[in-house]
Amino acid sequence: MTLRRLENIFYLGVKELRSLRHDTVLLVLVLYAFTYAIYSAATGTSSELRNTAIAVVDEDHSPLSGRLTDSFLKPYFREPREILASEIDDAMDTGRYTFVLDIPPDFERDVLRGRQPQLQVNIDATAMLQAGAGARYIQGIVADDLLAFVHRSAAPSPVAARLSTRIRFNPNLTSAWFVSVMELINNVTMLAMILAGGALIREREHGTVEHLLVMPLHPYEIMLAKVWANGLVVLVGAALALWLMVHGLLGVPIAGSVPLFLVGTILYLASATSLGILLATLARSMPQFGLLFILVVLPMIILSGGNTPLESMPEGLQRFMEAFPSTHFVRFAQAILYRGAGFEVVWPDFAAVAGIGAVFFAVALLRFRKTVTLAQ
Repeated sequence: MTLRRLENIFYLGVKELRSLRHDTVLLVLVLYAFTYAIYSAATGTSSELRNTAIAVVDEDHSPLSGRLTDSFLKPYFREPREILASEIDDAMDTGRYTFVLDIPPDFERDVLRGRQPQLQVNIDATAMLQAGAGARYIQGIVADDLLAFVHRSAAPSPVAARLSTRIRFNPNLTSAWFVSVMELINNVTMLAMILAGGALIREREHGTVEHLLVMPLHPYEIMLAKVWANGLVVLVGAALALWLMVHGLLGVPIAGSVPLFLVGTILYLASATSLGILLATLARSMPQFGLLFILVVLPMIILSGGNTPLESMPEGLQRFMEAFPSTHFVRFAQAILYRGAGFEVVWPDFAAVAGIGAVFFAVALLRFRKTVTLAQ
């Protein structure tokens, strides 16, 4: 009897795959999500300082002020433009420059006399990411140039301590390394829920649910078939995207074990597809499912720790998001792919995803049985 049920689950899953093969829109969506969506997100948006517009108001016209002006180099900054002090407000208001450095008169003389003169940096903080990174870059550039200028002829003085910075996992601070992996993780979440939930809605709209009801099938067999079939499609797509797009085309190094990541992804897909089926049992049509999907998936993606560290969120919100499998998926995916973590590190998140997925599956099965009963 058990073998018979396994055969039912297998052939129902094959039916799901055949149905998906004839759905051109969903196939294009899957192809897009695991190819161009990842590439465009990784290369089209950047949190790095690159080709930033900067102007300099040089009221000193000294060798030191010229040295400071020449220190802003590509690719971080465009070639600095010299403007007048009276043009600062208009230049900032119109957004022509993100940074304007104002060097006051007699700046070099005051530096040499130890008077500690002040430089003014005007920042357009509407470009928030560039404003924060650029302010740190400008501060470092000015500090290094001033130190070199003051001590150019004097013997170097000993320092009490030296700060040594080591950047791990992403030494060049390349945002594409982070964005591409996170886009892959987010697309796994979205596609798993869309494919599984959409399959149930599609059968209900086409009337094929009634055909299943006259067959000797149990609701859990129908659900398991949808889980494994749609999960398999997403798993294969994620594996190919990780290999061809993220690692191959974008050149992102994978620090950890890809098989371990895929095992965790299988556990997560069981949770995400179950959640998608649960939403489909609550919706009566595809538009309703789309609205429920937006209400659920956007918080899952935004608040799962991929865009903002979980530790920076309010404590109550952190505990609430721990109840969603996406939070644990993001955590173990980053640990494996970025930091090379092994099973001994990520097993608590694996267990959490499996436990939460079991709860989602049980609730979805209960709702699905009610749907079947009403249909009968």
